[in-house]
Amino acid sequence: MSDAPIRLLLVDDEAGFLDVLQKRMGKRGLDVTIAISGAKGIQTLRGKDFDVAVLDLKLEDMDGIDVLQIFKKMVPELPVIMLTGHGSEQAAREGMAYGAFDYMLKPCDLDDLLEKIRQAVEQA
Repeated sequence: MSDAPIRLLLVDDEAGFLDVLQKRMGKRGLDVTIAISGAKGIQTLRGKDFDVAVLDLKLEDMDGIDVLQIFKKMVPELPVIMLTGHGSEQAAREGMAYGAFDYMLKPCDLDDLLEKIRQAVEQA
């Protein structure tokens, strides 16, 4: 693996969560781009290359599964990790059927999420 930082697209509609995660992951050497909605995530993916995406399943503007399907049409090889809370593990498993790399329950441990991101990038 090269020394270039992992380019991460982080899509979630919780601004505080995005801000904290962007700062904490940035301190660990990741190049993090955030999107506050599904539509913004799609728009961002059109304009920039990423190594991996972390996508919340419950977005205000779009269903996370729909966003996942659009991501996979745009960049089929992009690994996408789904984040889910609200006891929606079934939806996360559905995401796996549509090509998500894996899913994690929110709130998740930052180190666990970073490890999952690294695994996704290595296998891509």
